[in-house]
Amino acid sequence: MADAAGRLTKLAEEVLGAPLPVRIRAWDRSESGPPGAPTLVIRHRRALRRLLFKPGELGLARAWVAGDLDIEGDLYEALDRLAGLIWERDDAPKPQRAAVLRALARPELRAAARELLSLAGAPVPPTPPAEEVRRRRGPLHTLRRDKEAISHHYDVGNDFYALVLGPSMVYSCAYWESPEATLEDAQRDKLDLICRKLGLREGRRLLDVGCGWGSMVLHAAREYGVRAVGITLSEEQATFARKRIAEAGLADRIEIRVQDYREIKDEPFDAISSIGMAEHVGRTQYAEYADALYSLLKPGGRLLNHQIARRPLADEEAYHVDEFIDRYVFPDGELAPIGRTVGQLEDAGFEVRDVEAIREHYALTLRSWVTNLERHWDEAARLTSAGRARVWRLYMAASALSFERNRIGVNQVLAVRTPEGGASGVSLRERTWTG
Repeated sequence: MADAAGRLTKLAEEVLGAPLPVRIRAWDRSESGPPGAPTLVIRHRRALRRLLFKPGELGLARAWVAGDLDIEGDLYEALDRLAGLIWERDDAPKPQRAAVLRALARPELRAAARELLSLAGAPVPPTPPAEEVRRRRGPLHTLRRDKEAISHHYDVGNDFYALVLGPSMVYSCAYWESPEATLEDAQRDKLDLICRKLGLREGRRLLDVGCGWGSMVLHAAREYGVRAVGITLSEEQATFARKRIAEAGLADRIEIRVQDYREIKDEPFDAISSIGMAEHVGRTQYAEYADALYSLLKPGGRLLNHQIARRPLADEEAYHVDEFIDRYVFPDGELAPIGRTVGQLEDAGFEVRDVEAIREHYALTLRSWVTNLERHWDEAARLTSAGRARVWRLYMAASALSFERNRIGVNQVLAVRTPEGGASGVSLRERTWTG
């Protein structure tokens, strides 16, 4: 068993057909790989068994969440170096993926497989970490299944989220004047930008779909004098938001409901904000989502849809959510290209007036959240679990890189339920965002 790191490096490079871009430190304290590079720490042979029984991204995710696998050094640099080698992504470099498949087909790799089996130890499949969502049954995006998916992601403790998000309690892309700005200022600027795009003012009625911990409705009521309804499927978020609203003395202007957007019956609204919620809707339900929001607005009312987008694929039917995100982060979540989103909003009857891409802003936001999590690591792990904290650290750091590398983006789409006469109510110089 001596020099497990050297044996693993040799095996990895044989399969990849290229030098391993990180160092390896194994459970026997042996090390191998390029000096000065980030180190992939394999704390237990169980990590190899996880990969053998579930090759690819899910096996790696289970090893990471369980603590069998770790990274020492710069996490972002390590993930950047490993991208396309070990994560199965639609945007992974095709030559590398093809090389791996060719290598696995070579007869001589049977010996490598036997070597890996000997390193892995007892051929028993390890139990998945408790943080993993077990395989779900039944149709996607029913009211009950969506509520369960939202609960998995958001009902992990308000105190935990407060450590990560900071005092703003805003869990979506901020709007940065510069990289030197504070997260709090950037989140306030994002909320204010949305209010201006929606043309909010005294006496108007706002619906915030997926209201989170109430930050948007609080800002809109306090700064713009609107009456607001915020809806969420998370009981913990609703409790927290109602407490904040009461403390702000705005309970007479804001109502928080645990409610699905498909259940709202007290329309119409002058404006709707949907900030980081539509990613949960799913492709099969998106037309219904767009139709529902259109029907909830008054003629002339505005929708601000703030949504993550992925790059389009040559074969859209080949799209799949990666297993780590689906099992550990956003169950049943799906991303769509911005073109499809705009098209479906138009199909519902909306006039799309503006699309603002703010991809780089989300990278800055995510890096700030990772910094907050790392700064309060022990407390965060205590408030939820070490595994859950590891999930959040990995997904936020990897997502930051994806935004920086243009693998995914985020867009604010302003759409209007324009009356038949054609008067949209949007000013001639739209980017001034005056009401």
